[in-house]
Amino acid sequence: MPPRKTPSKPKPPPPSKNEQLEPYRMHQEDTVLTTDQGIPISETDNSLKAGLRGPTLLEDFHFREKMMRFDHERIPERAVHARGAGAHGYFQVYESLERYTQARFLTDPSLKTPVFVRFSTVGGSRGSADTVRDVRGFATKFYTPEGNYDLVGNNMPVFFIQDGIKFPDFVHAVKPEPHNEIPQASSAHDSLWDFVSLVPETAHMVMWLMSDRAIPRSFRHMEGFGVHTYRLVNAKGKATLVKFHWKPVLGTHSLVWDEAQKVSGKDPDFHRRDLWDTIESGNFPEYELGLQLIPEGDELKYGFDLLDATKLLPEELVPVQKVGKLVLDRNPDNFFAETEQVAFCVSNVVPGIDFTNDPLLQARLFSYLDTQLTRLGGPNFAELPINKPVCPVNNHQQDGFGRQSINTSRANYHPNSLGGGCPMLANPKSAFVHRQERVEGHKIRARSGSFADHFSQATLFYNSLSQPEREHLVAALEFELGKVEREEIRERVVNKVLVNIDRDMAVRVANAVGVAPPKLGKQPESKPVSKLTASPALSQLNTPHDSIMTRKVAVLVADGFAGRELSQVRKTLEGLGAIVEVVGPTLGPVASADGGEEKPVKTYLTASSVLYDAVYVPGGERSVATLKKVPLAVDFVREAYVHCKALALSGAATSMLDAAGFSTPMAKGLDDALGVIRSAKNETRGFGQMFAKAIAAHRHWAREAPPPA
Repeated sequence: MPPRKTPSKPKPPPPSKNEQLEPYRMHQEDTVLTTDQGIPISETDNSLKAGLRGPTLLEDFHFREKMMRFDHERIPERAVHARGAGAHGYFQVYESLERYTQARFLTDPSLKTPVFVRFSTVGGSRGSADTVRDVRGFATKFYTPEGNYDLVGNNMPVFFIQDGIKFPDFVHAVKPEPHNEIPQASSAHDSLWDFVSLVPETAHMVMWLMSDRAIPRSFRHMEGFGVHTYRLVNAKGKATLVKFHWKPVLGTHSLVWDEAQKVSGKDPDFHRRDLWDTIESGNFPEYELGLQLIPEGDELKYGFDLLDATKLLPEELVPVQKVGKLVLDRNPDNFFAETEQVAFCVSNVVPGIDFTNDPLLQARLFSYLDTQLTRLGGPNFAELPINKPVCPVNNHQQDGFGRQSINTSRANYHPNSLGGGCPMLANPKSAFVHRQERVEGHKIRARSGSFADHFSQATLFYNSLSQPEREHLVAALEFELGKVEREEIRERVVNKVLVNIDRDMAVRVANAVGVAPPKLGKQPESKPVSKLTASPALSQLNTPHDSIMTRKVAVLVADGFAGRELSQVRKTLEGLGAIVEVVGPTLGPVASADGGEEKPVKTYLTASSVLYDAVYVPGGERSVATLKKVPLAVDFVREAYVHCKALALSGAATSMLDAAGFSTPMAKGLDDALGVIRSAKNETRGFGQMFAKAIAAHRHWAREAPPPA
């Protein structure tokens, strides 16, 4: 055995991720077009031919290189999470968590850890729309001084299945049906609901998928969850179980289903565009990292098994402790090089974070690494700039497609003497060491009895929702099952799944989709094992509603609008962080009644209320008279009202409600009934502040039709 080489003096800290990426960036200003070999090219519009109308010559190396590169520039899209958007940022812990973990990014409050976050839909292809009803991915790559750590989660805290061996079955069921590749990015079809009706462990996740959580307002208004139970391990080897949460600072808010469908047509890139524009404007999305910490011996304390990924740990039983902040402050330079080539692997952990025996997690440890080999062409995907750690990488790996490193040592094995024993083994105190755990048992293909309860947490979730959220969930079930062609599948979902969650819900859905309702007195197939019947933390109505930061407000104008009033309201809203956009008949200047003008950024044709959080129509007799004759402008008000958004109407604009088909009596002075702010005269004191408060509420559900008796 060669002697251990004494390490040299400490090296300077690694560069930031942004600095590390700089050598890979191509700044092409004031450059000349060349081939990949650097040969200058003066003509790239015509191939080399034998005569003006002759055949293209094989010697045209520029044509052959250009076409070859084009033919090979696509890589396989992800089997799931294909449609995504990403951003750079940083994470910083508030106080040291060394009591629980030795991971430096969680123990050093002075450290700003670079991150890359990718948000995504799960089921659709790369070309699908952003606002489909689906689970959303929330994957974070931490470039820590000890190596890359990937927290690969979703915007829902549970999953459809308990054991990873069922993952291919689930994905095949939710993807477009194989005979016709229809429907795209939708769960409203026979194969998914056939699977659900036959696999009761899906019940809890189905409730989340049918809830408003499946149609988030934006990535900025979306929670993230690690889903699984992990371990934190401190420097003394003591372990603590942990569940990871991302809490958006702006609160958790959603679209409504009718709105989400219309957004898919108006702007299929709605979430991507929102994330990009928000970062470009300097309104950086922020999330707080929350931890639920559980003593290692308490896996079964709460009435279910913490290794069961179809279960959540209610915050009322174990509160979420907010320990740090994630800030996304920079957009990618190139979508393909960064967002598309980023490779997340659940197995990427650092000292101080370890796995549990969750059978779904165990499968992901294999699957994520395996899939990168196909997507990115071989084992060297960690050398791509976006995946490259900021800390030094030293090992004996060699060769393979896409190898970037040039190893200079003669010794590519361990142990060795030719390289002085380098790279040498790390000190166990600073290295990753798998936590020692006694494991024994018979080899068996079976499920633990602690995984047997499939319905009580689905009921818990349903019971935890506000009345509007429940109505939306029931409507989603009616929509989805209404798309299922086979009656026997609809009947099984109602009588084998929904009735075990809530009988009244099952009866309503049965009546809507044309199947026999459950019989009276039918008992649930599994009895609850927890005394907790509701978790208020699961309702989005209990999320923060105190900010209008980055909320988008459309202002509808025509010639003769009340200009001073608009200026006052805009000053109030923008002062609170909202984004105000004027929408007019054209992109040309629109004259106000008081001698000023506004230049719209959108027209009634290119904009829609579904792309905004609120709508404001300033007063002005002439302006309002024109708007009432424009169907698209009236639709702005009508849809905003139907979708329960904040509306502000001043002076003559109060008649826009009548034009939209909503005749409501108005109080004298200021009127804020149902989130509609009205003033009989042009804007008066307090109008803007009242409007801002209505926007912060997100939606005004009292406008919705009452549920059936």
